[in-house]
Amino acid sequence: MGSEVNQVTESVTSVEQDAQSFLYKTEDYLSKLNHFVARTRWVHGNFITYDTSALVAEAEGQRRAAVVRLAHEASQFNNIPLSQDTLRKLDKLKLSLTLPTPIDEDKNQQLSKVTTALGDLYGQGKYCRDNDSCLSLTEINRIMSSSQDYEELLDLWTGWHDIAKPMKPLYEQEVLLANQGARELGYNDTGAMWRSKYDMPPEEFTRELEQLWLQVKPFYQSLHCHVRAKLSKWYGDDKVALDKPIPAHLLGNMWAQSWINVYPIVAPESSHRFDLTELLKKEGYDELKMVRAAENFFTSIGFSPLPDTFYERSLFTKPRDRDVHCHASAWSLDGQDDIRIKMCIQKTGKGFHVIHHELGHNFYHRAYREQPFLYQQGANDGFHEAIGDTITLSVTPGYLHEIGLLEALPAESEDIGFLMKMALDKVAFLPFGLLVDQWRWKVFSGEITSDNYNQAWWSLREEYQGVRAPVHRNEGDFDPGAKYHVPKNTPYVRYFLAHIMQFEFHRTLCEKAGSRVALHRCSIYKSKEAGRHFNNMLEMGASRPWQEIYADFTGKEVFDASAMLEYFAPLQAYLDEQNQGLSCGW
Repeated sequence: MGSEVNQVTESVTSVEQDAQSFLYKTEDYLSKLNHFVARTRWVHGNFITYDTSALVAEAEGQRRAAVVRLAHEASQFNNIPLSQDTLRKLDKLKLSLTLPTPIDEDKNQQLSKVTTALGDLYGQGKYCRDNDSCLSLTEINRIMSSSQDYEELLDLWTGWHDIAKPMKPLYEQEVLLANQGARELGYNDTGAMWRSKYDMPPEEFTRELEQLWLQVKPFYQSLHCHVRAKLSKWYGDDKVALDKPIPAHLLGNMWAQSWINVYPIVAPESSHRFDLTELLKKEGYDELKMVRAAENFFTSIGFSPLPDTFYERSLFTKPRDRDVHCHASAWSLDGQDDIRIKMCIQKTGKGFHVIHHELGHNFYHRAYREQPFLYQQGANDGFHEAIGDTITLSVTPGYLHEIGLLEALPAESEDIGFLMKMALDKVAFLPFGLLVDQWRWKVFSGEITSDNYNQAWWSLREEYQGVRAPVHRNEGDFDPGAKYHVPKNTPYVRYFLAHIMQFEFHRTLCEKAGSRVALHRCSIYKSKEAGRHFNNMLEMGASRPWQEIYADFTGKEVFDASAMLEYFAPLQAYLDEQNQGLSCGW
């Protein structure tokens, strides 16, 4: 009997060693391949040409084929007792693809070409009013951020959304190919695969999201009610009815995902007002100085300065002579010190916040660089987005005053204006952050078909956001494609999670910093203790289930929106007063 037990033990040990050997070779190979693909993507993103498009499609196809092959090889260890660390790495490998490619080489290359073509249609998109007047999205956004001309906003909104029409047949192909790849890996469809990445069953994850939304929905509805009333007064109730969804082009943003640009219309009369864009201009902040200021925040809480190569290799401004992908992004090219950002920085208050956010990604990249390759990622993808946004919550009037941008610190009695701005950015985003992937999950599952892509998109937007298309749309349109993350295949629910988690992270860090002020007034600037606690979480990467990392950091094991509601409690009271007599909802 003893010899039989020994044989079983030896067999298990042997399989464990085989699995570890497989993972060691896999991580070494994928690390080198990732470095090559990242360089290819970087060049393509900065020089969008026929040749760079072909090169990045080939590189991405090579990586996808390698990961699919290795994921299938990993299945040899299914249903075998292995150590928790080994099992976790095997799962991370299987779930590392965003778009799982079919094993068939021809279909793999076809998927690569389709995804690259979709990205290029977006990256090269322009709205041309005539042959001599073409506007990039950056230029359109600049106009939309300040214009209050109904017809001009409608023209820009329609013009940009029209660039997505050619994407629809490509997107249909992409869905079919990705779903085949997902089924070959054992998932029902690509959406189910995406939801499996959260250390819980997909169905449980979906329920968690809905619970979070129900927690914050009443506050969102209060904000929506107030904003709609102000817009109706501004534009007239013939354009903004008090009992219907808001026309999507009137909220200061192409996708109505952030409403901060309509602040001048909805601002409380008695609040302290300052324009961060004007403050930056007054103090002579150019793009580089804005980046240096954001870096200084991180070094003030104990992080090491960025390497010189960051400034040598990053893209900060839009070149005049070529097309680039301007969407702000943070990069770790080698999993070590080659970290960069790529963005066409706008010298605005919003741009100042975005830079803090993107550097959050970079400092996270560097914090977990000692982890094995498969753990060099956020605890879940929402963590990565939440890290930078947690820092932006410390970009308070007090912080701006301390770094010399704001001359006088406003009184606490004047905070409603500040909180309104924050809510127009953070809270207004929540339903959009949830619905983008709800639409995609239903597309991947077949519940939404190509015959009703657009109708289903606008149904979700009305249901969750309370916004409507400003002009008639039909199935010849492909309005989801007008949003970067759809043609670029970036899962989006991570942003919803990040908008919830950042407030929990912020409250935790403020406690570590010993803050004695209201949560919305707290900044952890210069707090080494908060920085130390923060870095301890970042260093773990994805080495443990996110629930454990979250619990170690916040003391809670499940998502919770109570910190967000605490942060905005004074604004909720103000909105309750303002909305008296109004019929809220849509």
